[in-house]
Amino acid sequence: MINLESILKHVRSGDLDVAEAQKHLEEFMSKQSQASDRIEDLGYAQLDIDRERRTGFPEVIYGENKSAEQVTAIFLKMMDHLDRVLATRVSKEKADFVQQAIPGITYHEDARVLTWYKDQAARMPKTEGYIAVVCAGTSDLFVAEEAALTAENMGCRVERVYDVGVAGIHRLFRKLDVIRGANAIVVAAGMEGALVSVLGGLVSKPVIAVPTSVGYGASFHGVAALLAMLNSCAPGVSVVNIDNGFGAGYNAALIHKNTTKRD
Repeated sequence: MINLESILKHVRSGDLDVAEAQKHLEEFMSKQSQASDRIEDLGYAQLDIDRERRTGFPEVIYGENKSAEQVTAIFLKMMDHLDRVLATRVSKEKADFVQQAIPGITYHEDARVLTWYKDQAARMPKTEGYIAVVCAGTSDLFVAEEAALTAENMGCRVERVYDVGVAGIHRLFRKLDVIRGANAIVVAAGMEGALVSVLGGLVSKPVIAVPTSVGYGASFHGVAALLAMLNSCAPGVSVVNIDNGFGAGYNAALIHKNTTKRD
């Protein structure tokens, strides 16, 4: 199969001269241009089959407000083209319907996530190193697990460090070596969101903060944590939206993938 890597390999080995390499490169670019237009039209959904080639990761199904039948049909169509499929924000009732229709799908109830892998090879990490997913309390686990499962589906190894919030900060220090060894760090916290600023001052890796909608009345369903994280004085902290574990896991996977690239 002609691809950019094989063309470069043959040029370096002397098997291709410049003219031949240019011809193969033009053919490769033409095929890539045609591939970029691949869409599966389901009427209610336009599936972007070529997204992984363009962005590094395939399209993900957002299950909220979709019917169980729609999620199932989209899942089946994506399975025709991909070696792994991820669906987020899927209720238990929808998940039961999808699992009955499609064998081999796993439902992660804590995170409200469905995952499918074509085979064991598709489950294996595709890069060296790992991402650390940290959460302040067990109540933040639903967001942390969404982030962790997203990153794993994107081909990353994940180390989970849970229930290490500032109310018992000594728990965090016991896990610092694991957190510091990661290529990127996701931190999920509710209440006042203080864990992010504390951790941001202790590590040299990018921290992606996820405010969760956990807390009493004046937390305003995560707004207090969101504002605190946006105002963090610790450098190296970026913030995603409230309860957006998917966005945090995705961004962490992008950072991880690009920091572990090999020539």
